[in-house]
Amino acid sequence: MNKIKFAIIGCGRIAQRHAKHINRLGTLVAVCDIDKSKSDSLSQQYNCTAYSSIEALLSTEKDLDVVSICTPNGLHAEHSIKALNAGFNVLVEKPMAINVEDCEAMIESAKANNKRLFPIKQNRYNPPVAAVKQAIDNGIFGKIYSLQLSCFWNRDADYYTNSWKGTANLDGGTLFTQFSHFIDLLYWLNGDVEKAFAITDNFSHKGIIEFEDTGVVALSFKNGSIATINYTVNSHAKNMEGSLTIFAEKGTVKIGGQYLNELEYQSIEGFKFENLPKGNTANNYGTYVGSMSNHDKVYENVIDVLQNDATMTTSAFDALKTVEIIRMIYDAANNE
Repeated sequence: MNKIKFAIIGCGRIAQRHAKHINRLGTLVAVCDIDKSKSDSLSQQYNCTAYSSIEALLSTEKDLDVVSICTPNGLHAEHSIKALNAGFNVLVEKPMAINVEDCEAMIESAKANNKRLFPIKQNRYNPPVAAVKQAIDNGIFGKIYSLQLSCFWNRDADYYTNSWKGTANLDGGTLFTQFSHFIDLLYWLNGDVEKAFAITDNFSHKGIIEFEDTGVVALSFKNGSIATINYTVNSHAKNMEGSLTIFAEKGTVKIGGQYLNELEYQSIEGFKFENLPKGNTANNYGTYVGSMSNHDKVYENVIDVLQNDATMTTSAFDALKTVEIIRMIYDAANNE
């Protein structure tokens, strides 16, 4: 069976991880970045063609199967739609976009061109997260009462220096760039949000970023449960915690660690999680660390879908819902 052919648009740090897994599972045909030094460097590393224009790549490389979008958040919609309209499937980094309207336009473009739109929601593959999801679906917990999400990371001034990160139009907010994977899990595990209450502030990044560095959120869900989110990028010197605790009719469980990668607590009626597989390490970007690195599983699913008509692990609609919930939170904070 022929290998799936990929191109990468955006050759920043996360593109390195994409290229690594493409090279293992498929074929990297081309890369593109407006910074020619970045595209040249990646193309030399993987012996593929470098472009500095998206239009040139899409009009020249007619034999592609998938275009991976690794550009700034605020450009995801524009670049995804261009690739879809050129006749290619698209894999887009998180968040899918930074407003609901752009997400809807991306979905419509995929439908119109009969192409797949794959959003990345890598935390769904974390072993304790996947195990808890299966238990919920199997009725092990009964009715969910409440959830508590804690996101305590560190992003210092250097992280935002000479970067699109921290800008309102390209980054969008701390919940988009740092914690959208966490918001996705609330939706994936517990369903749709009905109402949000939020207070946000910028304590230590004034003049550095154009939005909040800390937030306190309360959510009510359509299934009758409630949730709280406490998040910050002011954890001193290093990431502290990424955790999700669920209180339910038949049990309590906490998924913790720094990146929702450890089962820290369980007390469940007639049930126990045992022998969970060890997850991947976190994404390491040199001066800071991100979520667990599950891009290998993302790419395996993309290839399985395209070659074997398998089920997508995350739908574009799910990714839209994450953006919708984040926007709901920011609207609530702005109305305080």
